[in-house]
Amino acid sequence: MTYTEVPQSVAAFMQRITDLCGTEHARWAENFNACFANTLLTTVKRHEDGTTFLLTGDIPAMWLRDSTAQVRPYLVIAKDDPDLSDMIAGLVRQQFRFIGIDPYANAFNEEPNGHTWDPNDRSDFSSPWLWERKYEVDSLCYPIQLAWLLYANTGRTDHFDAEFVAGARRILDVFETEQDHAARSPYFFVRDCDIPTESLVNDGKGSPVAVTGMTWSGFRPSDDACTYHYLVPANMFAAVVMGYLERVFGGEILDDPEIADRAKTLRRSIADGIARHATTTNRDGETIWAYETDGLGHFNVMDDSNVPSLMAAPYLGFCESDDQTYLATRRTLLSDENPYYYEGEFLRGIGSPHTPPRYVWPIALAVEAMTSGDRDAKARILDRLVATDAGTHLMHEGIDVDDPTKYTREWFSWSNMMFCELVMDYFDIRVIR
Repeated sequence: MTYTEVPQSVAAFMQRITDLCGTEHARWAENFNACFANTLLTTVKRHEDGTTFLLTGDIPAMWLRDSTAQVRPYLVIAKDDPDLSDMIAGLVRQQFRFIGIDPYANAFNEEPNGHTWDPNDRSDFSSPWLWERKYEVDSLCYPIQLAWLLYANTGRTDHFDAEFVAGARRILDVFETEQDHAARSPYFFVRDCDIPTESLVNDGKGSPVAVTGMTWSGFRPSDDACTYHYLVPANMFAAVVMGYLERVFGGEILDDPEIADRAKTLRRSIADGIARHATTTNRDGETIWAYETDGLGHFNVMDDSNVPSLMAAPYLGFCESDDQTYLATRRTLLSDENPYYYEGEFLRGIGSPHTPPRYVWPIALAVEAMTSGDRDAKARILDRLVATDAGTHLMHEGIDVDDPTKYTREWFSWSNMMFCELVMDYFDIRVIR
């Protein structure tokens, strides 16, 4: 089943945002309504077994990461709309069903049709369900986050079922294994192409790392290969969601002391690893978080637009927005010390090595605004976003800072919903964490 029209609760919420925007911010409302409706009308597929499959947009597959972000803004109205709540619960069930198939995969097909990004990829597992098998820590964090947020915002608990419990165990297994990737992990990934970020070095095992307490990631949330395989923002996210599992299995919802203790141990180990191994200094001598490290003395000072990012640390719940290390990191990221920070005639902000140079991402701008305490700054970014949509009233992946008619991905649901979440944030309407 697909949506042929927006539900009444969604239409009412869109009208509420329109009223809040008023004439002063009418363009925000126009884009909000287009983006908020677009995800439901173009990406959601509900199955007879109660599960939900979400296309990422212009690629015929579902990402564990993207699908969570695509529905997150709907959580604020799901409590009063049982059918919308069912749709989101169905997505949680589908995500954990996919994790049961392969916890190292990042994207899946709607059915076991064998479709894939590249049929010649070499890894240690194959399934007709897999669209791509790039292992990314955040792919396992987002489903836990969505399960928790659905509970926190609606009080619903029926999605914490046997598949969720089995999936949580598999996630713990993978995170624990990948704390010592070289000695314990079966994972490798090789894509035979001339793009270095599409494959892992060392016969698919990645570059060397020390054991740090953090958990290893092959790829970033951009689906680009890590340079150094302790991806710090992904580990921040992992620490946060381990806290969710502690609460879920520690008696608040389910009672399983073993899982709760494993999650607690992982949370502490990862947080300690970040504290001991993930900080460096910027050119002004301030302590900042690195984007990546290997525990061997190498650091990557940068940020990427895809979430989890360093900029998103407060948004994820890892720290407060006034944390001193975060503020120093933020200043660094919003400067030319970050090689992916761009300024141009129409936009300034963070881009990605995943897109051309001097392309800024609306996702990054939305995160920059939502982690700022300056309401005027939020408004300025919203104004920039609606002024650079190339007349589509939708958000894109990356936009040329000097020519907004040049952009990547006309249909990108994650970006659309991050814009919606920023509009909601401006009016103090937020998803409960």
